[in-house]
Amino acid sequence: MSETQTETPSEAETTQIPVTVLTGYLGSGKTTLLNRILTEDHGKRYAVIVNEFGEIGIDNDLIVESDEEIYEMNNGCVCCTVRGDLVRVVEGLTRRTGRFDAIVVETTGLADPAPVAQTFFMDDDVRAKTRLDAVVALVDAKHLPLRLKDSNEAEDQIAFADVVIVNKTDLVTPEELATVEATIRAINPMARIHRAERAGVALSDVLDRGAFDLKRVLDNDPHFLEHGHPDHVCGPDCDHDHHHHDHGHEHGHDHNHGHDHHHDAASPIHDAGVKSLSLRAGEMDPKKFLPWLEKTTQIDGPNILRLKGIIAFADDPDRFVVQGVHMIVEGDHQRPWRDDEKRETRLVFIGRDLDTERLQRTFEACLA
Repeated sequence: MSETQTETPSEAETTQIPVTVLTGYLGSGKTTLLNRILTEDHGKRYAVIVNEFGEIGIDNDLIVESDEEIYEMNNGCVCCTVRGDLVRVVEGLTRRTGRFDAIVVETTGLADPAPVAQTFFMDDDVRAKTRLDAVVALVDAKHLPLRLKDSNEAEDQIAFADVVIVNKTDLVTPEELATVEATIRAINPMARIHRAERAGVALSDVLDRGAFDLKRVLDNDPHFLEHGHPDHVCGPDCDHDHHHHDHGHEHGHDHNHGHDHHHDAASPIHDAGVKSLSLRAGEMDPKKFLPWLEKTTQIDGPNILRLKGIIAFADDPDRFVVQGVHMIVEGDHQRPWRDDEKRETRLVFIGRDLDTERLQRTFEACLA
C-alpha cells in the first residue's frame, strides 16, 4: 500500500489514458451503447477492446463500421489468459501515442468484470500508462429480476459497477422501474444510476467520469460513502415521475448512526448473496488497521467485490483513502482533514457471503 502524499494530479496521471470497462448481462444493450460511442460526434477517438466468447467472434460483426480501432480477444473466459491478452493489447495500444484519447473494454455478457479491472492495477507497465476510469454496467430493466434469480454474474456486474445504466426503461411500468432501482441500490449503494431507452444515456455520464478514482469522487462528493447516489438521469423521452428520488435512499440507510453501523439491504426481487456492509467508527490505530485490512482481504478476498473507505488515523492530519478489488487493496493519503469535518472512519464492503459480525467486531478492534 503506497502512502505517498498526493494533492494534485501528477504529470503521469494527466497523461495516463482513461479506460472504461463496459459490462452487462447478455442483451442488456452493450453493443448499442458501444456503437453510439463509436459514431457520435463527441470529438474523441476511442480504441475498443471486445472480449468475445467462443471461437467465432460475433459482437465484432454487430459493431458498426467506424474509423475507430477495434481489437478482439477470442477466448471469452475472463481469467488469466484474457488478462495476459488484455495486457498485450493495451501495451500495444499505449505505444501508439496520439492515435486515440481513451480505451473502452467491452466484456462478454457472462463475465465478471473484476479480473479486467484488476489488470489495470496488477501490471506495472499498463498501470503506468493507463488509469481505470469507471466500470459501467448496463442492466435490462425488463429482465433483471429473472437474471438475478439465475445468474451470479448479473449480480456481480452490478455490485462491481461505478455507474449503472438501467436500460429499456420503456418496457416497464414506473412501479417496476422503482423496484429495479431499489434492487440495484440493495446490491450496490455506491453506484450512480442513470435511466435509458435504447442505451440513450449522455456519453458524458459514461466516459471520462473518474468514478474509479476514489480521491476524485470524494473531492466532488464528500458524502459519497455515506449516501450512495440518488441522482437518476432519463433519456429525452422520459416522462417518469421523479418525486421518489429525492434522497430517499432506497437502500435503507439509517442516518442516526452511532459510531458504527451496517446494513444488509434486500429488495422485493433480490435475495441473493451479494450485500453491502457499511462500517463506521472513530479514529483508527494504523498499526492495527492496516494489518487487519490486509488480513481481511486475504481471507475474504474472493468474496469481496469492491471495498472503499475513508480512514481517520490517530495523530494523522490527512484523510487516508482505501479501495480494493478482491485481494488487491490500495491506500493513499488524500488531503488534510478540514476543520468542519468529523474525523471518523467509514468503510464499505460489497461482497458475497460476508461474515458481517466478524468484520464489524474485528474492525472495531482497530480503534485507536
